[in-house]
Amino acid sequence: MEHKELTEKIIGCAYNVYNKMGFGFLESVYEKCMLIELHRADLDVES
Repeated sequence: MEHKELTEKIIGCAYNVYNKMGFGFLESVYEKCMLIELHRADLDVES
């Protein structure tokens, strides 16, 4: 996977999390949501 494709996937996941969750939560909540979203995008990540 090229860097551009990977970057687009990560940014897309971040937008999805923000659009679904909105604002006002603790950073830890967004972190957990982001991990779930990245896994759904078939990216191998860990906290």
